[in-house]
Amino acid sequence: MSTMNAAAAAPPQDMRRIATASFIGTAIEFYDYYIYGTAAALVLNELFFPSLSPLAGTLAALSTFAVGFVARPLGAILFGHFGDRIGRKATLIVSLLLMGLSTAFIGLLPTYDTIGVAAPVILVILRVCQGIGLGGEWGGAALLSTEHAPANRRGLYAAAPQMGSPVGYFVATCVFWALSAWLPEEAFASWGWRVPFLLSFALVVVGLLIRLKVAETPAFAAHMAKAESNQVPLWTVIRRHPKELLLGAGSILVVYIMFYTAATYCLTYTTTTLGIPRNTMLGLTLIAVVVLGVSTFLVARMSDRHGRKKLIIAGAVWGIIWSFALFPLLETKNLALIALALSGALLAMGIIYGPIGAFLPELFPTKVRYSGAGLAYNLGGLLGGGITPLVVAQIAETSGTAGVGWLLGGISVVNLLCILALPETRHRDLEQV
Repeated sequence: MSTMNAAAAAPPQDMRRIATASFIGTAIEFYDYYIYGTAAALVLNELFFPSLSPLAGTLAALSTFAVGFVARPLGAILFGHFGDRIGRKATLIVSLLLMGLSTAFIGLLPTYDTIGVAAPVILVILRVCQGIGLGGEWGGAALLSTEHAPANRRGLYAAAPQMGSPVGYFVATCVFWALSAWLPEEAFASWGWRVPFLLSFALVVVGLLIRLKVAETPAFAAHMAKAESNQVPLWTVIRRHPKELLLGAGSILVVYIMFYTAATYCLTYTTTTLGIPRNTMLGLTLIAVVVLGVSTFLVARMSDRHGRKKLIIAGAVWGIIWSFALFPLLETKNLALIALALSGALLAMGIIYGPIGAFLPELFPTKVRYSGAGLAYNLGGLLGGGITPLVVAQIAETSGTAGVGWLLGGISVVNLLCILALPETRHRDLEQV
């Protein structure tokens, strides 16, 4: 296909502002999302499910974490519908508000000891709101960068929303690590865990101020100028692009299984089963997140020269290899090898996550791109991120961590097969997909 008309791309100075808006908003939303995952691994089981055994409490806390992933495809459908009909900018503002405020309210939520069973019920409701907000966020943020960018630099600029994930997680982990280090255990369990959630009030204001200054994307403006009616974008995606939807979801499974196994379940496993101090594990996780951020950016940039598909294939192959190395390295209890274990897992994620910011939007035409790319991304999240930590916890408890390696390796093989069945998209004209 021909490359996108360069005239449709934003000037360089505007692209910097657009990329910044995409990055900042996504970083804030992923910060909101990840602090929940960290809190679920560290304290929520005791505060909201105190009557359960340690394992059952951990599973219950991780189940509330999984609820957010169930809600994410709903958010992708809802925000994708309006994003494809009225524009990318307005829907991104609403998704940021929904995500940020629901996160902040978790910081104000009384625990089980105060209001009883209402506490976990409200927690689940707020978690659903988080999931809906993030489900609408990624597709719009990716399109904000991709549809504004020059064709030969789409991978680079699409790295902006992708970098929001590692940066958001890095900041979330830093905040928890600092509070855990500075506060006595009683203070951290009583009120310290709330601070990261309450910070979301301030972050939402910053994100809104930045996003309000960004213009609508050229591709969507051109689509609207044609006055083409598309009443139900989701139905168009399902009817005309089922292959791209399902295989696109499968092509990012390694992203989710590696991140949420390494960053959520492994945090619980190493602190409770292996006896590694919580602060130590948070510090080692920070090292791995730096590896994730660097690899995400570098591979996204490489995808403009070498194509998206072959790099995603490389990430899937690395995921297969590392599935069997992760837990044996953790179980050495050697801190350097634990850092290597986590870093290798997040490297597999970064190799795929970098190019996917441009790859998924390039699979779908403009009139359904928000719905298609967002739903594919979040269906992958439901399968790879929402369910996997629960299954991993059960397998590790009943069959040992060797079984976990086979599970992760099998899912990585599925990821590989899905990307092999999809085309290269680097040279596509976004207005003529």
